[in-house]
Amino acid sequence: MPKVPILMPQLGESIAEATIIRLNITIGDTVVPDQEVIEVETNKATMGVTALCAGEVINIVAEEGVSYAVGSVLGVLEVTQEELDRTGEEAMGETSTGGNTESSQESTSSVDQDSEANLHFKTEDGGYHEPKLVEPNVQGLPVPAGKGGAHYISPRMRARMAELGLRAADISAITGSGAGGRVTVEDLESFLQHIDTWPRTKASPMRLAVADAMRRSWTRPLATVARPLVMDRILDHRRGQDPKPGPALYLLRALAISLAENPTTAGYLIGENVVHPRAFDIGVAVQVDDGVLVPIIRNADTKTLSELVADYNELVDMARSRKLPSGATQHGIATVTNFGTFGLTWGTPIPLPNETLILGLSAGVKKPVWSNETGTFIPVTEAEIDLTFDHRVVDGGGAGMLLNRISELLQSPEQL
Repeated sequence: MPKVPILMPQLGESIAEATIIRLNITIGDTVVPDQEVIEVETNKATMGVTALCAGEVINIVAEEGVSYAVGSVLGVLEVTQEELDRTGEEAMGETSTGGNTESSQESTSSVDQDSEANLHFKTEDGGYHEPKLVEPNVQGLPVPAGKGGAHYISPRMRARMAELGLRAADISAITGSGAGGRVTVEDLESFLQHIDTWPRTKASPMRLAVADAMRRSWTRPLATVARPLVMDRILDHRRGQDPKPGPALYLLRALAISLAENPTTAGYLIGENVVHPRAFDIGVAVQVDDGVLVPIIRNADTKTLSELVADYNELVDMARSRKLPSGATQHGIATVTNFGTFGLTWGTPIPLPNETLILGLSAGVKKPVWSNETGTFIPVTEAEIDLTFDHRVVDGGGAGMLLNRISELLQSPEQL
């Protein structure tokens, strides 16, 4: 009977591998089309690998906790010829569907077994190609706080760091004994030996992706400006809505309108040009167990608050369950984050490497504010909004005017 591979699919743009976190099948199981047979984790979300046709599981190659490249064989199904004809899938060892067994075996032996395209074909001895294992593409060693050494890194030191998967930021805590405080290979080895018995946990793919993004973000000159925001009108408006918009959605909508009015503040500095966005797609930061996901609200400047709330709530729920669809976190121009949910009253959020801006909202606090109308202090709920920006593109004055415009829009939430 024909055999069909279960392959690691392309799970999204720029995703080259995924880690197996759960096998939902065992050898001998019967599966149906579109059944989720394996659960995998990328650096963006948890996704499912589905069976492309009905059949019996005769081999499972994948192992939980191991990363595999896109296109790798994870398992094998034995299917009927009728099912193969119905689905149009390609049997293992065949270069086209519907081919006879003899021609399939000949084509198998003629295929270059080292090629990427041949990951799902039989080998000449009747076995299967081993899945393509991958090492995590982001590595790093967390180090405790300490004195920083000199910036110069010798070629020998760079070679040793490359072997360990370390970056310059990973050795900044090591006190150097070389000339001018330079960190030597001996300093590094001594430090590694010192922390060798310390407790540690393996960083998840998402944690490594966040670390890599923050390293790249911090290569730019970032600055933060902030101002108080009276939240009472937003809270009153929110109470009358069904479904209720999240506080971050109010900020997201106000930010989108402000950027549409002045797109230069969300531009990218590319060489000697500032490239302005064509669409105002704004992300919202969602905290998950081991990192942060940022689903994108598309065209946030052209839709009202009430039109956005359903999509916003759905994306936030999917992010929290790590079930975001492919492409949902790509190509945003700015991000909104509500760190006030943790009771924090101020912060300096960091924008993603491909974004110039991130707008943060702190926790609301009851404060007395002077009212010129009554001539007395009145209690209000006041929060802080913080805007971190790429200072190469936006200056403090421009960032301040943007923040003031956002605050102005938020005082009329019924118009958002």
